[in-house]
Amino acid sequence: MGLTSHKVLALTALVAVVMMVGTVWLWPRLAKRTWQAVLGRIGALLATQLAVLAALGLVANNYFAFYSSWDDLLGTGDTGPVVIHNKADASGRLMVETMGQAAVKGGGAMGREPGQSGEIRKVRIDGAVSRLSTEGYVYLPPQYFQPEYAQKQFPAVIVSTGFPGIAENLITRFNYPGAALKLLQEGRMQPTVMVLVRPSPALPQDTECEDVPNGPQSDTYFTKDVPSAIQASFRVSSDPQAWAFMGNSTGGYCALKLAMRHPDVFPTAVALSAYYEAADDPTTGDLFGGSKQRRDEANLLWRLKNLPQPKVSVLLAGTKKGDGNYRQETEAFVDAVQSPMKVSYSMLENGGHNFETWSALLPSSLEWLSQHLKVPNQTV
Repeated sequence: MGLTSHKVLALTALVAVVMMVGTVWLWPRLAKRTWQAVLGRIGALLATQLAVLAALGLVANNYFAFYSSWDDLLGTGDTGPVVIHNKADASGRLMVETMGQAAVKGGGAMGREPGQSGEIRKVRIDGAVSRLSTEGYVYLPPQYFQPEYAQKQFPAVIVSTGFPGIAENLITRFNYPGAALKLLQEGRMQPTVMVLVRPSPALPQDTECEDVPNGPQSDTYFTKDVPSAIQASFRVSSDPQAWAFMGNSTGGYCALKLAMRHPDVFPTAVALSAYYEAADDPTTGDLFGGSKQRRDEANLLWRLKNLPQPKVSVLLAGTKKGDGNYRQETEAFVDAVQSPMKVSYSMLENGGHNFETWSALLPSSLEWLSQHLKVPNQTV
């Protein structure tokens, strides 16, 4: 029986109920002051708690689609190469503060020999326009420190976690810097500056990268403040063709939405296991001030069908099975894309809404991304 099957959940729930009833029934017999009785009480309590936790874990897993199968949970599944498909064209410096602009204020740099492996810097990005702020990391590739690249600018990508993830996960769980360095050494990726952040600069609210009426202006933060801060603080290109947004889950939704809304800022986007309309739950509150129009415009499929499609290139990456309705929703999105917008997609056969799935999709996604980043009038 599969990990997400109703039979497994029902059986686990039944075992938990039986264990609780059995513990209550046997408790008087285990009340004696002997070592056997003490061990019996401990065993009964542990078994009952484990059974209840297993049932609750399966309920949570089935709802959130963290793991889609036993192989996914145990890490024993197929890890073959990821194939990216293109829809037929047709129709298909640390402690820097710049006056008048957002500031990137950083802590210490991490890592050795940056000319060989690059460097990770912890930063705080303050928004001059939105007045929002968040902490994150900037990865500078080895070429950034090599003399022959001293006068050259680099492409840049903003990378966002899901909500309420922390930016550190992009290093410790995803290992974006390590994946990028490996691809760079293999000649499959150009040297690129990565800005690693979380999707909401207004915690604890999940802003879904929206400019909330009378609230946090997250869209403005990511499309104006962050690029301005990075350009003022690091040697990156200011040309939009050299910029992209990438993310998983909420971060993937933000990547697609910001690219579709602001093709002049992010003409390229990569979305790992993204959803296609804004979440609506206690963490978001009312993101649209009661406006149906604003809500519709935050629905990416609605935008494709009702608004002129932007000149952007996007990559959708996820799984065919194990992540809820991802496949059906993604296929609907792909079918709705028309020129001048371009869409590519890749799907693993199985996988949940988790780091293992996203890590498997990461190398091919970064390679695709690099092919679409361009720094005009120079070779990087």
